[in-house]
Amino acid sequence: MLGKFFQKFYYGWFIVFIGGLGIFFSGPGQTYSISLFIDEYINDFGWSRTEVSGLYSSATLVAGLTMMFVGRFIDRFGQRFMMVTVGIVFAVACFFNSAVTNMFMLAIGFFLVRLLGQGTMSLIPNTLVAQWFVKKRGRAFSFMTMGSFISAMLLPIINSWLIQTWDWQFAWRFWGVSLLVIFVPIALFGVRNRPEVMGLEPDGTNEADDENSEPVIGTTLPESEEDWTLKEAMRTWAFWGILVSVSIPSMINTGITFHIISIFDSNGLSPGVAAMVLSLMAIVGLPMSLVSGFITEKIQTNYLLASVFVIEMIFMLMLLITKSLLMAILFGAIWGIANGIERIGMNVVWPDFFGRKYIGSINGVGMTMVVLGSSLGPLPFGAGFDLFHNYTPVLLASLTFPLIGLICAITARKPQKDKLKAV
Repeated sequence: MLGKFFQKFYYGWFIVFIGGLGIFFSGPGQTYSISLFIDEYINDFGWSRTEVSGLYSSATLVAGLTMMFVGRFIDRFGQRFMMVTVGIVFAVACFFNSAVTNMFMLAIGFFLVRLLGQGTMSLIPNTLVAQWFVKKRGRAFSFMTMGSFISAMLLPIINSWLIQTWDWQFAWRFWGVSLLVIFVPIALFGVRNRPEVMGLEPDGTNEADDENSEPVIGTTLPESEEDWTLKEAMRTWAFWGILVSVSIPSMINTGITFHIISIFDSNGLSPGVAAMVLSLMAIVGLPMSLVSGFITEKIQTNYLLASVFVIEMIFMLMLLITKSLLMAILFGAIWGIANGIERIGMNVVWPDFFGRKYIGSINGVGMTMVVLGSSLGPLPFGAGFDLFHNYTPVLLASLTFPLIGLICAITARKPQKDKLKAV
């Protein structure tokens, strides 16, 4: 009877809501949220911007190297246990950040929120939703990704208000309490790791519907349902090609975002225009991610990733000539289109290519590359500007990366196990 009840409303869509909530609450560990605290640290403790930025980059780098182990924990303990545990520890990390008084504590605080927020709280929902959907996986991820864009739009505003009304310590405590009161209870009582534990199958098909159908001896799972271990996946070119593909956008996007005020200033545009572009990117990216989710159900996901690199090269070239408000608006819109496609493609490609069973360890390696890319992105832009006193050379040189990504994405076709065994 429970299975029949959930046929009317497939429980997987509630899982999508929880996944989106998890990505929303990854916000306190994301750059768009932490950036509101940087000037507060500098003003209160007298630290230099270089010192704080260096700690942040180092903490992000170490957190990225740790993410592959988190993926293995997800496979071993399940998404429900990990989501509840990480939610609690992330809340503790927020309280710890509210008590920072020296640079050693700041380094620990940055590491914790980058590992638990940016990394783990993004990885777990991606692996959870992948368990509940196969044919409708694209649209499920597109709905879940709304949590990311909503978080990016709201958290800077909320943080600014909390800091101005009270102080930065209160802002950190606010997110710690919110995680414990809102997110953790919903994850504890709402998450189920796989549809099979509720008598369901991915996409909402009830196992009872297939009781009268006789299995055909010698048949295998559909290609999209083949489960690959991490070791098996690493023996395919698709794994390495996709790994390169998912790391490049995070590097380029973080590099441009980190320096966008300086880039626009060198083009004669104000910081206000730069802030407007960042908001526009999120606004355009939200509906684009919804559209992309449905597109992934029609074409192979690596081709969707390939389109990201084409658009990426276009907006990087545009950035060289963005010297008016109209061009800035056009740049922000195209950047948002690329961002919306990228967020869906990077998440859907792993379960689409390598199945559901070991998605934690496989996607964990992918998330490691994403976090590492984001930690390395700002450096070449900053060094290039210090060397050439403008961003033109580094932007032109950086075009090499999306070109590499385009080649990797196109050639990283969906692997088949029978061909792997034949080799």
